[in-house]
Amino acid sequence: MKNKRIITAALTGAGDTTEKSRHVPVTPKEIAESAIESAKAGAAIAHIHVRDPKTGKLSHDVELFRETVERIRESDTDVIINITAGGGGDFVPDLENPTQGGPGTDIQTPKERHEPVGKLLPELTTLDCGSLNFGNQVYLGPEDWLREHAKLIKESGVKAEMEVFDTGHIRLANQLISEGLVEGTPMYQFCLGIPWGADADSETIEYMKRRVVDGAHWSAFGIGRMQLPIVAQAALLGGNVRVGLEDNLYLEKGVLGTNEQLVDQAVNILNSVKLEPMTAAEARELLNLKKFNS
Repeated sequence: MKNKRIITAALTGAGDTTEKSRHVPVTPKEIAESAIESAKAGAAIAHIHVRDPKTGKLSHDVELFRETVERIRESDTDVIINITAGGGGDFVPDLENPTQGGPGTDIQTPKERHEPVGKLLPELTTLDCGSLNFGNQVYLGPEDWLREHAKLIKESGVKAEMEVFDTGHIRLANQLISEGLVEGTPMYQFCLGIPWGADADSETIEYMKRRVVDGAHWSAFGIGRMQLPIVAQAALLGGNVRVGLEDNLYLEKGVLGTNEQLVDQAVNILNSVKLEPMTAAEARELLNLKKFNS
């Protein structure tokens, strides 16, 4: 499979993007349909957050995850489901009382973050491997929380996609592996260009790929205008790729796109450098995923 790459479609995310683009899916039906269309366009993996259908804001409601996942499974579309477990880490200090979270704070325990994964058993779930100044808030991922979360994922039989937003996150991910909390061939996702994490450029990808454990699988994505350039750079450096409306709303300057259109662009970029998108079946075999009975 050396001439093939996995494409992940990150469908909706958690950001305040629904007012910026009518294409951002909100309801379970819209998110599931977007996953299906993205798979038809060439995505092997659908990365899923859910939103409150009334407000469009981030939701942790297990029943919204359930409806979304069931709609995808019932469609008989072969796509690997990757449920986020990275929500509930946002801390915005209250300047009047900095030990307390102010407006925008959304904190969940590892057990709460894992709940939809443990109940719905997707093939993949994210494990955000550290804390970060995430714009004007702090994303919290304390070391012991990550150990607890990694253990929950391991016990469920779901594979962890270790999301790393900076170089120290790779060190912590490698530590979890060395402690046996992440088993099998590891999978890393390099999350690039987010203020204030790792830069979105080839130099950063080269640096990060040299620091993952030997034989590991890795993928990378850039946000905003760097999404599609990072597809080319990551693929040429031997990695897999991610696109989608979680990370970028535009096909080109001023032109809003859909998830499936962004996947189609990623396919075209791969083809232009004589690479092909992997099917879900091929990605499942490569990553040694466990497909649970739905």
